[in-house]
Amino acid sequence: MGLYTFGQPHGGIIQTAYVVADIHDAMEKWRTRLNVGPWFLLDHFTGEEATYRGGPAVADIAIAMGFAGHMQIELLQPNDDHPSVYKETIEERGYGFHHFGKSSLNYAADLKAYKAHGYELAFEAKVPSGGLVGYLDTKGELPGFLELIEDTPGLDEMFSSFYQASLVWDGKDPVRSMLTGEPVG
Repeated sequence: MGLYTFGQPHGGIIQTAYVVADIHDAMEKWRTRLNVGPWFLLDHFTGEEATYRGGPAVADIAIAMGFAGHMQIELLQPNDDHPSVYKETIEERGYGFHHFGKSSLNYAADLKAYKAHGYELAFEAKVPSGGLVGYLDTKGELPGFLELIEDTPGLDEMFSSFYQASLVWDGKDPVRSMLTGEPVG
């Protein structure tokens, strides 16, 4: 099993994610208390061709990604009250841990294998890195959802650019655009 440029294994856990009430406050706390940054922010995401529990998904969320060593940290804030995997977690357990992100070298095969374990596909969408993501409801066997993140050249390129920025980060420009890398605010 090889490694991505950002140091995590192909086919392994590459991300831990948390739902938060205020993404700007959360980024600031992770920055000042845990030295995680810079953060790469996407203010609005619904996903292309998104589905939620078998129907169309319309929920809008804000996403921020940063690195703590080789592990990517993802913060997720719902921007509306539409049903979603994020709102489910908040309603069931409150804010906090949401999912593990696992890279998938063969998305269709991995999805089929996890479904055979009884995990239900709760959310699926195309993402800016050029692939698909699918959130599987682990039915309590794991502490949250399991997100399959399709391995694409765009995944390694995008995540590695965030990782590289964390290695040389001097504390300036703590929030940057996920799409352009330019400072936000």
